Amino acid sequence: MAMLDNAARTSRAFRTILLAGAAVPLLVAAPALAQEDATAEDEVIVTGIRETIQTSIQAKRQSDTIIDTVSSKEIGELPGQSVGEVIATITGATIDRANYGPTEVSIRGLGSGLSLTTFNGREATNGSGDRAVNFGQFPSELFNAIKIYKTQQANLIEGGVAGLIEMETRRPLDYGRRQIQLEGKANFNPYQDKITGEGAWGWRGTASYIDQFKLGGLGEVGISIGVQRNDVNDPVERFYTSSTWFTCNAAVVSSTNCTEVTREQGNSGTPFFHASNSYLNRQMTTTDRRDAIFGALQWQPSPTIDINLDAQYSRRDYSERRNDFGTAEGRYNLRNVVIGDNNQMLSATGSATLQTISGMFERDERYLGVGGNIEWTPTDRLTVSIDGGYSRTKRLDITRQVRLRTDPFNIYGVRTEINNQRIPYSVDMTQGYLPVFTYDARFDPTNHDLFSDDARLTRSQDGRTDEIWSLRGDASYKMDGFIERIDIGGRWASRKFFGYSNDVNIDQTDLAVDRRVNLACRTPFPQTGFLADASSPSIGSYATFDVLCQFREYLGTEDPGNSGNLDSVDNSQVTEQTWAGYAMATYSGELGNIPVRGNFGVRGVRTEVTSDGFRADLDVITRPDGTILLEAGDDLTPVQIKSSSTRWLPSFNAIFDLSDKMRVRTGIYRAMSRPAPSALGAGRRIALEVDPGTGFTSVTEAIDNISATGSPRLKPTMSWNGDLAFEYYANKETLLAATLYYKRFSGGLMPFITDETFNIGGVDYQVPVTQTTNSDEQSDLYGIEVTATNRFTWLPGPLKNFGAKLSYNYAWSDFKTQDIRYGDVIESDGSVTPGLIPTAGLSGYSKHTLSFQGFYEVGSFSLQGIYRYRSRYYQAFTSNNTQLRYVEGTDTFDMTASFRLNRQVDFRLQALNLFNEPRIEYMPVVGSTRNVEFYGPQYFMSVRVRLR
Repeated sequence: MAMLDNAARTSRAFRTILLAGAAVPLLVAAPALAQEDATAEDEVIVTGIRETIQTSIQAKRQSDTIIDTVSSKEIGELPGQSVGEVIATITGATIDRANYGPTEVSIRGLGSGLSLTTFNGREATNGSGDRAVNFGQFPSELFNAIKIYKTQQANLIEGGVAGLIEMETRRPLDYGRRQIQLEGKANFNPYQDKITGEGAWGWRGTASYIDQFKLGGLGEVGISIGVQRNDVNDPVERFYTSSTWFTCNAAVVSSTNCTEVTREQGNSGTPFFHASNSYLNRQMTTTDRRDAIFGALQWQPSPTIDINLDAQYSRRDYSERRNDFGTAEGRYNLRNVVIGDNNQMLSATGSATLQTISGMFERDERYLGVGGNIEWTPTDRLTVSIDGGYSRTKRLDITRQVRLRTDPFNIYGVRTEINNQRIPYSVDMTQGYLPVFTYDARFDPTNHDLFSDDARLTRSQDGRTDEIWSLRGDASYKMDGFIERIDIGGRWASRKFFGYSNDVNIDQTDLAVDRRVNLACRTPFPQTGFLADASSPSIGSYATFDVLCQFREYLGTEDPGNSGNLDSVDNSQVTEQTWAGYAMATYSGELGNIPVRGNFGVRGVRTEVTSDGFRADLDVITRPDGTILLEAGDDLTPVQIKSSSTRWLPSFNAIFDLSDKMRVRTGIYRAMSRPAPSALGAGRRIALEVDPGTGFTSVTEAIDNISATGSPRLKPTMSWNGDLAFEYYANKETLLAATLYYKRFSGGLMPFITDETFNIGGVDYQVPVTQTTNSDEQSDLYGIEVTATNRFTWLPGPLKNFGAKLSYNYAWSDFKTQDIRYGDVIESDGSVTPGLIPTAGLSGYSKHTLSFQGFYEVGSFSLQGIYRYRSRYYQAFTSNNTQLRYVEGTDTFDMTASFRLNRQVDFRLQALNLFNEPRIEYMPVVGSTRNVEFYGPQYFMSVRVRLR
């Protein structure tokens, strides 16, 4: 199977066992440490790693819910490019890592779509179309603390079934002292060093200033401001397929594209296997520049009034110069197919048109966030606050690419040795996670002369805007007796998401022009050692071209611009209005002789969704080869779909202080997570072709490729939850905690079909359009998470300077997510047709997650290593109306070493992804390789100067 080979699995198992074994003393030490007399140690002022550990343990100990946290000092000490990698060290948190850092954070093995991240208590936007936060846009120097709430309470913003990540910026008056900080960081990327003519070095510079001022009768004011520039390169070596997979009839050998098997045929016994439209390699050179500015103002005009303002702005300019090569017809003329246990294709022979694609991808992403909070304490008992915020992300992606394909003739009009546009090949997917393609020996993929046909220039423009306005008010009243405090509040938020796509395709048919451009724009393969780190043999190089040169030579310009009209039937425009209110009581008393404290309350949430889109008549365009394609007409008819939901979220939290060192926590609550804004779109996607360059044979075939871009009536995922935690605090630097948790979900996700009328070529057709809905099926999740932290002061000599933190989470769930194309489906008449492939679980759900952090600190020197493991998980695309995608489990290892020269200056060395762990994806079943990416390790060297 095209999964991790035995050697890779053995290596991973050995590393995991070795690191877990190293953690055994950590667990054994806790009871012994409970006997220690730490009085003398308590009087010592600690700094560095010890200080960060003590701060995090103390924050957890004092909280009213099940919570884990990292402090501002820990954020700066841990290895990583962004706060996302720091969050991954928190118990139960895992990251989804790309070449430029974490793309999302999961809590307790559940995907980012089931958690919520707030910035100073407010939701933040992003450019991906979901509710995750792009942690890379926030400099780590901005934050005072990051907390993960594992249980809910009524005054927390709704939206986190898995948990809530709360990011708090520094308040300058609370910081209490002046600080000027400068940091310069150099980045060395070995993969960038493989790129011809490119330097391997990048850099990041940060400057921040915090100060406080007395204003006489106007009180005191504090300010903080910071700027950062990040200029790095993150090249990727990649194998990938198209995002649409088909079930091919294994009983029929076709000399064209394989025959697709329907659900009914597959369930009746027709054998099938999964195949993609295309299989491609990609060599990629990147540039990534991010600029950020952030500031805060805190004014206390009197002891009873606290005013806070904060603002953040970031801009990211990112580009990829792409060089692709591979099969354009992955389902064509397949023979000798060997099928695996999961119906994945293990090996085959075939013939297919091969293609080279030169591309330039550019992204301009801008984030703006502003907020203000006024807190008034008119009496010792009453506190009233009001908070408002605005967050906006605008993302613009522009892709220019030129496709060239094989032909019976080369660019000079001479017949090739094969004398056919389709090149014979064989593919073997059993030699490792990277499929091995072997082409006919008469074909040389490095020969530019052979790519002479079907020249197509494509200019794609994709834009997304995500915007949130929010306002909330809270009041807290202290009381005497069992009920210590009453909190009430309300919140309003308006979120608007808009996404569009605009493609301009220009086909070239003049052979003389093709030859001239081919000769003018050839480039040598841009790097050495392409895919050399893969576990199986791979192509080392192939013919490449300069895409900007091709645009100039073909069109006379490097950028022809968009079509002029950005309105389209596949656009998404979603408006979400939220009203929420809560009441919560905080209590404290005794149960027998055991002190008990906690809170209980209820939160009510009303959500209203309005989704706007377009519909249009479709024209039938006949191609020269007799096939057809569908094209939306210019007359667009607006459509609007509305939906709403009201949910009540009760919660109860209790803390039992069994002793000074032992504590039991419990929480029972109901939680909700809303669908991604882009998943609520009302657009329709009209597939122009079967494959790029291959038309449909009939209108009936084309109808099957009309799909929905979203599901506006999709409801929030709901769950009832229970948590039971035991915590043992042996001393300030030792913690042993274990939590059992349970979630009952109100249903899974399932495709359903609605018949819609489309006018196609002047004739009305009933088109079955598939969307996603919430099923009525109940599902459960059981889990346990364990945390152990200890500094080994009980060991002799230099060994007492070692310490470690171990975090492990195990979860089991029977939640079901169906494949949109081949899973169970609700037909238009309400009946259910069984699917052909296994269901997936919750998006982001990993059964096992592990983080092991070891450190050594003596004097001014410290050394840390962080090992992270995450088992395989299903990861949904943002729209939900897609096929299933799985990500293979990963284990990564990062290190940092620091030396504090004095109180003002420290030096740091960091290394990320030392195992060079690739990202491996399967689709639509495990074992069917969809994507393999190598990023390589990265190294950082920095100096930080603090002036006071």
